[in-house]
Amino acid sequence: MDSFEPSQRPPALYVHLPWCVRKCPYCDFNSHPGGREAPPFDAYVERLLLDLDLELREPAARRPIGSIFIGGGTPSLFPGAAIRRLLDGIRERVELLPDAEISLEANPGTVDAAHFAAYREAGVDRLSIGVQSLSAGHLERLGRIHTPAEASEAVRIARAQGFDNLNLDLMFGLPGQTLETARADLDALIALEPEHVSYYQLTVEAGTAFGACPPELPEADLVAEMGVEGVECLEAAGYGRYEISAYARPGRRCRHNLNYWRFGDYLGIGAGAHGKLTEHQTSEYDSTPWRIQRTEKPARPDRYLEADPRRPLGTRRVLSESDLVLEFALNAFRLTDGFETALFSATTGLPWSRIAPEIQAAVRDGLLDLSSDHLTPTPLGRDFLDDLVARFVS
Repeated sequence: MDSFEPSQRPPALYVHLPWCVRKCPYCDFNSHPGGREAPPFDAYVERLLLDLDLELREPAARRPIGSIFIGGGTPSLFPGAAIRRLLDGIRERVELLPDAEISLEANPGTVDAAHFAAYREAGVDRLSIGVQSLSAGHLERLGRIHTPAEASEAVRIARAQGFDNLNLDLMFGLPGQTLETARADLDALIALEPEHVSYYQLTVEAGTAFGACPPELPEADLVAEMGVEGVECLEAAGYGRYEISAYARPGRRCRHNLNYWRFGDYLGIGAGAHGKLTEHQTSEYDSTPWRIQRTEKPARPDRYLEADPRRPLGTRRVLSESDLVLEFALNAFRLTDGFETALFSATTGLPWSRIAPEIQAAVRDGLLDLSSDHLTPTPLGRDFLDDLVARFVS
């Protein structure tokens, strides 16, 4: 069984740096193109640290941090001095666990050896590089600003600056992609020998350029074949699949993302950043032992920078029972190894009986395997994850 007190589990810290050189046509993240013009690095770092100060007014936030993830946008636009000020400021305010994982996202089109050296010196120990494809034609269709050669060079530079923990992102199901070109991308990526691979399907989202003018994508059956071949290819190369789209060498799973998928707490600072925090309830009339709230910061960088520094930024919303059930399902069912059944009550404060009927039906329909104290999505459940999660919507 999995014992739990919110105060005993280290939260994570997510830091959002929203600027990028150019918005990719498929991107629905909170990213703001500024061309090659430099963002206001110093003012933004100062605001991030003030944001963290405001978060730390909550007693439940004052716990040792297990991981930091600096995402974007394109964090590798930021000079090393700005990342050092940021991480030094974080260390002054919170305790980091001795083995805390510190990740930073990088775009191969903005890579610079001096930046990477400074990031490493500042304490970043894991880079996540957005390769997406190693085909010049596919990169052009995706609106990426880098070439295949620059992607390979980014990995070489990272290694030269002492990074021994790299994630590389790779997409499949791209416009004009065939099974053969998808396999060529995989082979080229594996040849770069990253410790971790994120292999995921291109999806067309509303509000993006692709959403407004959808490209012609491969047929669904072909995309499914690409996904299956990707699993086989990566596993044959020594990468264990531990989440729907995440593969890692032994001991190299992303601890920050595992905290999300296991429905852990995390602080979110930066424009558009989200957070989740668990607090003890104090009233005898409360129906659950904890109150779990979501935080969301203003998405536009200008509004984030101009917000009243004396007041908490953004919005806070207490999650309802139905919110908790759905959010737990959205995250935990992504884990290919599954999770201990006690994790549900341990992280939501709700009794197992709250989801027992849905679990039993999913087991009966072959979507889940349940053994004494462990729940695992079946291959069918992984293939039809959206259908599985939909059973927990109320």
